[in-house]
Amino acid sequence: MNQMIKKISIHQLQPGMFVHDMDCGWMEHPFLTGSFKVRADKDIERMVEYGIHELYIDTDKGLDVPDAPTQREVAVVLTRQMTALFETRQPVEPTSLHDEMGRARVVLSEANRIIGEVMQGARLGRQIEQEKVDHVVSEMSESVLRNKDALLSLCRIKEKDNYTFLHSVSVGVLLMSFSRTFNLKTEDMQLLGTGGMLHDIGKTRVPDRILNKAGALTPDEFSTIQRHVVYGQNILADMPNISQTSYEVVAQHHERYDGSGYPLKLKGADMSIYGQMASIVDVYDAITSDRCYRKGMDPTVALRKMFEWSKFHFDPVLIQTFVRTIGIYPVGTLVMLESRKIAVVIDQQGRDLTRPLVLVVFDALKHCHLTPQDVDLSKPLGHGGGDKIVSHESAEQWRIDPYQFI
Repeated sequence: MNQMIKKISIHQLQPGMFVHDMDCGWMEHPFLTGSFKVRADKDIERMVEYGIHELYIDTDKGLDVPDAPTQREVAVVLTRQMTALFETRQPVEPTSLHDEMGRARVVLSEANRIIGEVMQGARLGRQIEQEKVDHVVSEMSESVLRNKDALLSLCRIKEKDNYTFLHSVSVGVLLMSFSRTFNLKTEDMQLLGTGGMLHDIGKTRVPDRILNKAGALTPDEFSTIQRHVVYGQNILADMPNISQTSYEVVAQHHERYDGSGYPLKLKGADMSIYGQMASIVDVYDAITSDRCYRKGMDPTVALRKMFEWSKFHFDPVLIQTFVRTIGIYPVGTLVMLESRKIAVVIDQQGRDLTRPLVLVVFDALKHCHLTPQDVDLSKPLGHGGGDKIVSHESAEQWRIDPYQFI
């Protein structure tokens, strides 16, 4: 029997149903997993408390809602909406991805080293050396301005043991890339980057046993983790030159557009634009990253999920802008083409987001590796194109490392 997953509202949920997935980032709730049998009304009350509006149920493992749409039906509608919305051309970057990758690797290595030193110092009670952070953020912003896809693609490669450091750098890069879409001044871009680098600085005051716990968190432990936002604000208060922009990133990155976030439960326009941007990129990077106790989502799936959640948790217009920033199929994504060839997305510059430049590397029908060949999906057959993406693919499943081709 095929597993039947359906989408319902929280108001339709009742004891006896089996929750397959809650429509929120998995760091936003204290449950051990997103899949469990609802035993009592108190389970539902806790989900409402943590801002769950919609969810997916497994009707093979629990009660059904006959007229609820299936997961596949919802995915088809969301993909259609996103595709129609983002059939726009990406701007051409000043520097090619190939030319920027070497410099981006050096910048990223330096940024990871600096944030590691900063967070270790904060853990020991030392004052943050802001000039070090500002210097590396300046180098990061220059790379983003030359070609944002270089740092963005590299930031997807994370070591699980150093997640907190690498996540901080990624959020800084994502915020600066996001800000380019709004044509912010370079100075403002860098202030956002500094906020991103320091957004989780308050976690240095959360015990490691709680921060890295693989099991379900107790209510007290979850509250302790949530306090990292206030801890971060207190740390920044001792930095005389910190900007209001950077402060808002740290203070509001866990607030949500519907008021379900923390610590102040700010709603809508009560959040600053920088806080709203930070809340989006923080969730995106968290749910696409592998942790020791959870596999990260593929970026294409994550963007679709966040597009879905934007009815409640995020400003829909900002989410649309963020998807334009990242691309429906970000550089480094493994995709299946209509020809049953598997390819790596290697460039989006000047192209329709749904038809990037890809590098064909594998034949799924013959199950064999191919001599890598560029295919421009925006061009017709006979002119280097003539194919199209039908799905994204798991690099792990196909045992293909996309980053060896970038």
